[in-house]
Amino acid sequence: MKLDSIHHAAIIVSDYAVSRDFYVNKLGFAVLRENQRPEKKDWKLDLRLNDETELEIFAPENPPKRVTRPEACGLRHLAFHVESVEATVRELERLGIPCEPIRTDSFTGKKMTFFSDPDGLPLELHE
Repeated sequence: MKLDSIHHAAIIVSDYAVSRDFYVNKLGFAVLRENQRPEKKDWKLDLRLNDETELEIFAPENPPKRVTRPEACGLRHLAFHVESVEATVRELERLGIPCEPIRTDSFTGKKMTFFSDPDGLPLELHE
């Protein structure tokens, strides 16, 4: 078996409009498909990061809160590769998105930091 790449990750959000604005208007994801699903009482938003990677956003009514940050079983965080962590942090902070202090990954030796989406999902920047 040969798995080529990760096609997409899927997250559940509590406020569709806020999360759509965050991922599309602030982080720059492109909208592929956007559907309200009355039978499931939710919205499903498919976003594209690049030619290979997508993000699915599900916005059901009243989803349960995340158990802990970030050590609950399941998805721990999403990590994005960037050319410059410093430059990306400056851009995020200009948009009102605070970031943790930049540090060096002890295994890769590369710069990294974390910030959060509107529901507190940890998002990582990594060079």
